[in-house]
Amino acid sequence: MKTIFAESVEGRRAAGYAVPVDENAPKAADMLPADLLRKNPPRLPQCSELDVVRHFTGLSKLNYSVDANFYPLGSCTMKYNPKFSEYVCALPGFARLHPLLAQLPRTTVYTQGALQCLYEAEQWLCEVTGMKAYTFQPMAGANGEFTGVQLIAAYHKSKGRRRTKMLIPDSAHGTNPASAALAGFETVNIESRDGMVDPEALAKAIAQYPDEVAGLMMTCPNTLGLMETRLPAIVEELRKIDALLYYDGANMNAILGKMRVGDAGFDVVHLNVHKTLSTPHGGGGPGSGPVGVGERLLPFLPTPRVRRREDGTYWLDEDLPQTIGKIGPFYGSFAVVVRALAYMMRLGGEGLSRVGEYATLNANYLKKRLEGVLDIPYSRICAHEFVASAPEGLRALDIAKALLDRGFHAPTIYFPLIVHECLMAEPTETESKQTLDAFADAIREIVELGKSNPQALLDAPVTLPVRRMDETAAARQMVLTEDME
Repeated sequence: MKTIFAESVEGRRAAGYAVPVDENAPKAADMLPADLLRKNPPRLPQCSELDVVRHFTGLSKLNYSVDANFYPLGSCTMKYNPKFSEYVCALPGFARLHPLLAQLPRTTVYTQGALQCLYEAEQWLCEVTGMKAYTFQPMAGANGEFTGVQLIAAYHKSKGRRRTKMLIPDSAHGTNPASAALAGFETVNIESRDGMVDPEALAKAIAQYPDEVAGLMMTCPNTLGLMETRLPAIVEELRKIDALLYYDGANMNAILGKMRVGDAGFDVVHLNVHKTLSTPHGGGGPGSGPVGVGERLLPFLPTPRVRRREDGTYWLDEDLPQTIGKIGPFYGSFAVVVRALAYMMRLGGEGLSRVGEYATLNANYLKKRLEGVLDIPYSRICAHEFVASAPEGLRALDIAKALLDRGFHAPTIYFPLIVHECLMAEPTETESKQTLDAFADAIREIVELGKSNPQALLDAPVTLPVRRMDETAAARQMVLTEDME
């Protein structure tokens, strides 16, 4: 794709947008130190308004989005989200509200609606997950992980313990080890058995570090798309040493309305509401990773907490002596929380339960369609996603590149690391049978092409503005600027 500089023609201008200049007004150049001023005028393109509009409209058409195409990234839940939620969060009473108003005693009257949204969203999430309370401060899923691990650390510190080890299964979500390390823990890998956490391996790790294990971080269903059927035994092992169980909510779509993680024995959970509950996911934001806790962790939640008085008004409670402090600015990503509340209220309990049903149904249907085309290492009923391996002689990367030529985004590749040439697909609950059939047919065609003409896959993609890079050269000889001359 050409840059806007390639459209530049000497002397061409966009008419009608000249800014009026007051010759008597002070000039910026007169107010700045001389060493901060440009020595030469900026090199700006000279284009008409039509040139500019066409250039950036063309760029916008290159964006890949869920609104336009199927996006089967595993563990990311790239699903279509209703425009209704976008409309609600854009209402002037939400969009134009300044967060500082809620902290000024004389202006809280203007923020009662916003505080009510935060309070009611918390009640909904508690009902969905079986937790006792939530904080909305974490700004993303990984930020929620960090918050949850900090809460576990605060709990043990309050007991006068120094617990330094965090157990993490090899089938856990990829950011778990980093979050635990950032919080000051040493991570201990727990190997899987049949794709699930092995209670015997867990007991062995606990026996090795009997006074050092702070908790276990789990994704359930895990990144292989499998439910952890040995969860009761895992909870029992942790309870013996008063270690806490952390739930990574990246895969919550699979169990909405079907399993309350608090009832299953988890002590702390983060939810990616920007994946599960309406906000479009991707592009670097916006994100929100609210963290819910059970009874034991209530005293350590970040402040402020939104409370409801008996007269129905709302206020901010800063009086938590054991709080871990603030995690994010103000109350987190407020607009994301509003979207989540609107989504939950519109679907209701029955609708949220259908999300889990359809997400699981779609994943199992697609997995069945791909059996015999791709290798399925865990060929049993999956949750909302599943993992496959590229057939012998083919690479996951080449299959992914060839999918781009056929109008599909690639699934997640090479994660989790415990699956060879891994492709992890999550069709989500919003895709139709026709879309899934077209995707399965495309993969079948690609695999057949790769066996008959391997070079065709190595050349892909051939229809996009950017062709296949030399991966080795790109890593060793990075070009980070473009010559505009």
